[in-house]
Amino acid sequence: MAMASGTSDFSVSRRQLLKGGSALGLGTMALGMAPVWANPWGQTSTYSQGIVHGPEVSLVIRREDFDIDGQFARPITINGSSPGPMVRLKEGQDAVIKVTNLMDEPTSIHWHGIILPPEMDGVPGISFAGIAPGETFTYRFPVTQSGTYWYHSHSGLQEQEGHAGPLIIDSATPEAFEYDREHVLLLTDWTFEDPKTVFRNLKTMEGYYNFQERTVADFFADVRRRGLVDTIEARSMWAEMRMSSRDIADVTGSTYTYLLNGHSPEENWSALFKRGETVRLRVVNGSAMSYFDLRIPGLKMTVVAADGQPVQPVEVDEFRIAVAEAYDVLVTPEDDKAYTIFAEAMDRSGYARATLAPRPGMEAPVPERRQIADRGMEAMGAHAGMDHSQMAGMDRSKMAGMEHSKMAGMDHSKMAGMDHSKMAGMDHSQMAGMDHSKMAGMDHSKMTGLQADVAKDGMLMAGAVQQGARYDQAGIGLDQSLRRVLVYQDLKAHAPWPDRRGPTREMELHLTGNMERYMWSFDGKKFSEVNGPIHFKKDERLRLILINDTMMEHPIHLHGMWMELENGQGDLIPRKHTLNVKPGERVSALITADAEGSWAFHCHLLYHMDAGMFRVVKVS
Repeated sequence: MAMASGTSDFSVSRRQLLKGGSALGLGTMALGMAPVWANPWGQTSTYSQGIVHGPEVSLVIRREDFDIDGQFARPITINGSSPGPMVRLKEGQDAVIKVTNLMDEPTSIHWHGIILPPEMDGVPGISFAGIAPGETFTYRFPVTQSGTYWYHSHSGLQEQEGHAGPLIIDSATPEAFEYDREHVLLLTDWTFEDPKTVFRNLKTMEGYYNFQERTVADFFADVRRRGLVDTIEARSMWAEMRMSSRDIADVTGSTYTYLLNGHSPEENWSALFKRGETVRLRVVNGSAMSYFDLRIPGLKMTVVAADGQPVQPVEVDEFRIAVAEAYDVLVTPEDDKAYTIFAEAMDRSGYARATLAPRPGMEAPVPERRQIADRGMEAMGAHAGMDHSQMAGMDRSKMAGMEHSKMAGMDHSKMAGMDHSKMAGMDHSQMAGMDHSKMAGMDHSKMTGLQADVAKDGMLMAGAVQQGARYDQAGIGLDQSLRRVLVYQDLKAHAPWPDRRGPTREMELHLTGNMERYMWSFDGKKFSEVNGPIHFKKDERLRLILINDTMMEHPIHLHGMWMELENGQGDLIPRKHTLNVKPGERVSALITADAEGSWAFHCHLLYHMDAGMFRVVKVS
């Protein structure tokens, strides 16, 4: 039996004492022990917050006194734990999930990545009314898929308050890979501040939580590495754009405690293995705002599933997991020693960790955090490879006295310079655009390391890579020369998907924002400013093109349907429910609009969504 070892034992006991000795409201949590579940194929599964099994499940949502990282908190709990318990279903079942709201405010549960009827999707105001205080809502849906998923609130900012948990669906038939046991790893970010205060702070001052801005010492280090003229030129460009090259994350470790299965790095949640066993790690990023770079020093990881869908095995040393994504990896520890599971925040302001060990109580060294990286010109997408000596006003002889105090924040809404006049219902005449006449001489072939297929009938071939995609790049702060890092180009479906049709039309959406005013949107309009939904025709095959006009990463999630990432893998392009779009990047996905109804479509950074980066897709 696997145990939650190390200091996590003490953590559980403190939580139970705070709650009057209850076993986290589940009856399956023995003191200091992680529940174990044996699946039909003989593997065991552990998750420290408890497990509830389908097809009939009851979940109770309330606020409770809780101990998080040794401090008093009052998060939202589900069946007595925060984050919530693992919900375990099986493909082919008809799930019946009763959710009771014992809070004094409405709530909801969205089953992230699950294909189901729209009225069961759990988005208040879109597909159902929400769950009022004191009421019970019963979700009923056929389970038609398998894999690693999660669930969370879609009401207000409740997701930030612990309202989330993993959702595991076992396949009705044996999977394409074998393993001996599994562990579920749910990554979250916790703040002791009221989420409404966090949101207000973000709107009040750009960079409110960013304590890693550039210093004079950084300037001289750049001069030594790049030379004075190039350093001044780079600084001047950021100053002209009124933004910082270190705008990596909106909310950072200055307020966040990064948790793994609800435990802080000091509590060190642990999971067991036997030498020579193959262990499946189901990793879910259930955080509100934080990207993580996950590695296990001393162990190779083989990626076997992305967003719950099987992919052809890829051996890596590290992978970046965007908010709302899920990856399944296999590891085979051959030595009788402990290993650290190290999930470092993308902006390097903190980390979550756990220990994989052959015996309880063992620990392994924790890697040093890497230095925060600076965004380069690749983050400007269409401006990558541009000869900046031709930029107006960039007289090198006059740079020395240039004022750099304006680097605080860039108005990203002014970056969208593309012709959107053909987009139905959108008035873009008032959207300020960049002067692209100064882009003459730019070599667009350098915008991506991938070769796009020749256009056919005015559109790229199905599965082809968009010019401007950077699927071969791991992202900011990851050095691909030091270790093998997973990139989107690596993802190759285990088998072709049923719908092999090419797209009959394309829909282009720009991801837009204003970091200073903290306004986020699609095509320059917040959700409150749009006139109606985005329309998909029932059963049509379309290509969705996403163009990130901002300097931030955005994890874009479509409810109710799969997005097939066009990463150049032909008929084996991977299915995903969440697409990470890098700054300045242009990506595309094929969609089969087979789910009639209204569906949410949004950035999964919680505060971006709340600030307006949200739309409704109507399939009819």
